Amino acid sequence: MTLRSAQWYAGDGRNAYIHRAWMRRGVPGDAFDRPQIAIANTASDLTPCNAHLTEVAASVRDGIHEAGGIPLELPVVSLGETQVRPTAMLWRNMAAMATEEMLRANPIDGVVLLGGCDKTIPSLLMAAASVDLPAVVVPGGPMLTGTFRGVPLGCGTDVWRLSEEVRAGSLSNEQFIRSESAMIRSRGHCNTMGTASTMALVAEALGVVVPGVAGTPAPDSRLLEAAHRTGRLAVELVTADRRPGTFLTRASFHNAIVALAAIGGSTNAVVHLLAIAGRLGVDLTLDDFDRIGSDVPVLVDLQPAGRFLMEDFHRAGGLLAVLREVRDLLDPDALTVTGRPLVEYLDDAPIWDPEVIRTRATPLVEHGGIAVLRGNLAPRGALVKPAAASPHLLKHRGRAVVFDSIEDFHARVDDPDLDVDADSVLVLRGCGPKGYPGMPEVSNMPLPKKLLEQGVRDMVRVCDGRMSGTAYGTVVLHVAPEAAAGGPLALVRTGDVITLDVEARRIDVELSDEELAARTPDEATVAGFANPRRGWERLYVDHVLQADTGADLDFLLGSSGSRVSRESH
Repeated sequence: MTLRSAQWYAGDGRNAYIHRAWMRRGVPGDAFDRPQIAIANTASDLTPCNAHLTEVAASVRDGIHEAGGIPLELPVVSLGETQVRPTAMLWRNMAAMATEEMLRANPIDGVVLLGGCDKTIPSLLMAAASVDLPAVVVPGGPMLTGTFRGVPLGCGTDVWRLSEEVRAGSLSNEQFIRSESAMIRSRGHCNTMGTASTMALVAEALGVVVPGVAGTPAPDSRLLEAAHRTGRLAVELVTADRRPGTFLTRASFHNAIVALAAIGGSTNAVVHLLAIAGRLGVDLTLDDFDRIGSDVPVLVDLQPAGRFLMEDFHRAGGLLAVLREVRDLLDPDALTVTGRPLVEYLDDAPIWDPEVIRTRATPLVEHGGIAVLRGNLAPRGALVKPAAASPHLLKHRGRAVVFDSIEDFHARVDDPDLDVDADSVLVLRGCGPKGYPGMPEVSNMPLPKKLLEQGVRDMVRVCDGRMSGTAYGTVVLHVAPEAAAGGPLALVRTGDVITLDVEARRIDVELSDEELAARTPDEATVAGFANPRRGWERLYVDHVLQADTGADLDFLLGSSGSRVSRESH
């Protein structure tokens, strides 16, 4: 087998000399004849959920060495969900593009992808799909469970819950601040079934994580053991030429959608899976999520849809135990990065705690998959997560209360004179990929204070942005087209009546086609849309696609492969 890296290192010419000489620095001469394995590491002090990945990388390095490869750590763009402004989603495509280009540009034969925080695993997988070198993911794992006043805390989910209790007057601000130091107990990403946990588990169902690894808590020594084994596997992948394009098929995405529904995963996984499929050329659509996942039962009793946390999930048997319960819904032909079908790993995957992971006969929610809505308010689709919604609101009719931007919302939501009641539908626009830009996690709008004080804890909310995977409520999100792209959401006015019928898969404003066509967005709406002058934001706004296709950039769809045709000297 001829290694890709031989294009740099083989031969006696001047250029080969340069490539080898600058990399010698203590390595033996035969190192250049071995598989060169990059460790794409998203560790960063500014991405606190990934800060421990350098330790994980050391175990990967040991495994690569043991298998006869040469490990090469490659720091790549890291996106900290809690820190990056205006939203980490704005930078997902940039991180994917930068990682793809660095993998292609360097003398690399394969790559181990280290991610954890929400956008890191999606961006790494988009990159790996586009460059199509042998690749495998090691998820960084969730944090351990923290407690406050003797009660387990779900990071993210309990931030939303406790902050609403403060606004409602049922929790003092002093107590709220005291909970802060208890929220994050250890290294690792969010311990709820938020986007980070969801994407790690969905990546395993997709086939790009060694089965049984996703969901291992970050401080657990078994994560380092798995990282070591994955490093060994990376060398095997190169020898076998097992690239993402050879095993990631439509069947793989089918299994990922089944897993997403069964774990009660984040709606954010939809936009990420669509983007990854777009890089591979796999024909995946929004309707596939409803068709494949809508009748899948939610079996995992985890926050935000349930009670437990990721440490409990791992103890109870993890993803393989869940998939064993829905084995008949999986595509048996889908392969994993190990070269074996996913279903082969399910024979010995018992449930150890049936409260945390329910059996098929006793689901948390019988039909809990993400529902895809359409109607004159969302011609190209919108999403709602029934498992995280209030059952009584899944069919609802109410008067719209419209906000033109997140700033407009924050300025008015607690105004005691705001004309709103429990039956109203809160509408927030200007938060889509183009409008913000970057599609922020603002769709789970806090409820008006005066309604909280009356005991209201959920309302129907509609937005063209996203919602944190740790959030909950009856939220219709990812509305496409977004307001800034000419979607009908830009035309809704306060007082219009909106109807939601999740069972019928409809979201509509009670206006005729003629009346909608006669309306134009008002000045305040347009003023709320992003209009950057330069840099990445300008490029992003000019080229980003809509949520229903994954919100990738139009010129990044498809795979460019790993070939680099020109020499550097």
